Amino acid sequence: MRPSINHAVNTMDLQACTEALRAKVGASSGLDATLKFDCGADGVAVIDGRAVPNTVDNVDRATDCSIAITLENLAALVSGELDPTTGFMMGKFRVEGDMAVAMKLQRVV
Repeated sequence: MRPSINHAVNTMDLQACTEALRAKVGASSGLDATLKFDCGADGVAVIDGRAVPNTVDNVDRATDCSIAITLENLAALVSGELDPTTGFMMGKFRVEGDMAVAMKLQRVV
């Protein structure tokens, strides 16, 4: 039996998601803001698009925009299986704070 694509996503932990985000963000994401993916008990991944170069880490702090999302949905988002707009419309995550920052997310993921 061949493993499904979702199997790879389901095995991504927070560190793997953080590394994937770091690779996508690069030195200059164009985000020009801070954004937090809050996975509840699984932890957080924070993009600092103001830092030069941009950084991605797992230190929980106040950000311009916070996205409440499950680790599974974050893994799908960073792997490209979940489109940010579709995910939002389907209620896969909730945005708090500056919605304009969340809209720029499509440039990153």
